[in-house]
Amino acid sequence: MCWPHGYRWLPALAVFAALVLDVPPAFSQTPAPPEPQTSIPAENLIPEIAAPAGPAFVVSAFTPTPEEVGDSLMTHQRYQAAIESYKNAPRESADVWNKMGIAYQMMFNLEAASHCYQTSLKLNPRNSRVLNNLGTIYDSLKEYGSAERMYRKAVKLDPRSAMIYKNLGTNLLSQHKYKKGWEVYKTALQIDPHIFQNNSSPRVQNPASVEERGALNYYMAKGCVRAGMNDCAIDYLRMALNEGFTSPKKIEADSEFAGLRGIPAFQQLLAEQKQQ
Repeated sequence: MCWPHGYRWLPALAVFAALVLDVPPAFSQTPAPPEPQTSIPAENLIPEIAAPAGPAFVVSAFTPTPEEVGDSLMTHQRYQAAIESYKNAPRESADVWNKMGIAYQMMFNLEAASHCYQTSLKLNPRNSRVLNNLGTIYDSLKEYGSAERMYRKAVKLDPRSAMIYKNLGTNLLSQHKYKKGWEVYKTALQIDPHIFQNNSSPRVQNPASVEERGALNYYMAKGCVRAGMNDCAIDYLRMALNEGFTSPKKIEADSEFAGLRGIPAFQQLLAEQKQQ
């Protein structure tokens, strides 16, 4: 989704350039609420389902585990309550520690989130989700080398994850490795052409200087073109131009943007920049 036209001036990274957390599917599944266990005498049942003579008919109850309660709370963004529930779950569960880390990260407690992810990795060192999530912590702290190592380990374990490739690409752009970052973005797009449109997972902002933001926006524009999102590509080019990373001449010479040349909004953008 593009920024609304009234917000094109925003300098912060848009959702496509944000780092993406890899969340468990359970966060989208809300367990049924617990029901009280009841003992119903047979004579009180309606005739159609009357129980045979004998002991009272017992209706079993569903009692969610602390982990399931935490998952349900996460879907409602009740992160602190989710953490308290996860603390009552088995401490030897790598999945629970990962989920607790996500909850802490969504509350911007990076130190606690990092501790949870690292504990999860001690229990299961080959979990690509946790490696990806720990990478986003390092990126947020501008420890780009450590973040890159996490993403590369994660992508070796899950080479079909467009999400991890996307995060790795953003990380490389943050390190001014622009060509390498763009190549990784292209890999992400080959796996999932809609990766830049997918907003189903939570995102955390990637801190960047003005120059880095300009580069990110420029390469985000390329990604949008490849995804067929021309309006978004033009929006990103506008931000890259405003941040001084590129110029109309460079954009015109870039074959990646050849498909935009017949679009009036693109022509107007370049004309406006040339007049400045």
